[in-house]
Amino acid sequence: MEKALRPAVRAKNLSKTYLVAEKEPGLGGTLRHFVHRRYKRLEAVREMSFSIAPGEIVGFLGPNGAGKTTTLKMLSGLLHPSSGTVEVLGHVPFQRHPEFLRQITLVMGNKQQLVWDLPVLDSLRINAAVYEIEPAEARRRTRAFAEMLEISDILNQPVRKLSLGQRMKAELMASLFHYPKLLFLDEPTLGLDVNAQAAVRRFLRVYREEHGATLLLTSHYMADIEALAERVMVIHRGELLYDGDLSGLARRFSPYKEVRLELAEPVRSGELDHWGEVEEARGRSARLLVAKERLTEVVAEMLARLEVRDLSVSEPPLEEVIARVFSEGRV
Repeated sequence: MEKALRPAVRAKNLSKTYLVAEKEPGLGGTLRHFVHRRYKRLEAVREMSFSIAPGEIVGFLGPNGAGKTTTLKMLSGLLHPSSGTVEVLGHVPFQRHPEFLRQITLVMGNKQQLVWDLPVLDSLRINAAVYEIEPAEARRRTRAFAEMLEISDILNQPVRKLSLGQRMKAELMASLFHYPKLLFLDEPTLGLDVNAQAAVRRFLRVYREEHGATLLLTSHYMADIEALAERVMVIHRGELLYDGDLSGLARRFSPYKEVRLELAEPVRSGELDHWGEVEEARGRSARLLVAKERLTEVVAEMLARLEVRDLSVSEPPLEEVIARVFSEGRV
């Protein structure tokens, strides 16, 4: 019973610091760099503590350079932490124990594991041999995954002949061929069109339901996070700013409501500025952010002073909430 309750991932004060050489420009700077190098400390991840339960899907959000990929590499054992502790599926990741490696996968949207000049099937056969999967079982998994991802017709084509969407689906298929319990997904839909993104999300949902897998997902596409994640963690400059559900993120970091207006006459320049932060004003339509504590007062004034055809109030789009978190670095 105790083992069943153990978190899939547990990190405490996890940190990663790099020493980066600094070089002055010009010939003199180059010579000094050879003779006496100067270094600065770069804190990629700072004392992050969190746990992830078995079967959870967690979105991992942050701008470029926030420390997301560094964290995933520490959790998957590719990097040794500078300090702190981490346990994944009961193992210390950087020890790279074979039993640990058989239970995880790391998918990076900008990296590939398929052999460029070989057909997809040949790479899958290699994976089957590495993970000691019986040929009959390997064929069964190949058929099932290919049907779910709708790529049965391209398995005999060399990887270099595939489109980006086809290649990413094949990469995902190869990464999950050994039925891992824990998926680290770093931008798995990077560069894909809308249809391919939707297909990848469907596949991940079905895989999680069928295998009870745990997913930690980074993405710049908020649609990925909203479609898959039950919980989000926001990281900025190496520090964990938020850990909770999506709706809680909006409540905590956005003190505004979004008001959309449809007016009888075109919006005049500056006409709405005193009511809130105008995000868009085009023709007879406008969208602005209004402080929550002023919402009732502002809506009443708008209805009294403007000829309003339609008015709606909602939470701001999640993308805008996240953008404010990143730009202000608030906790």
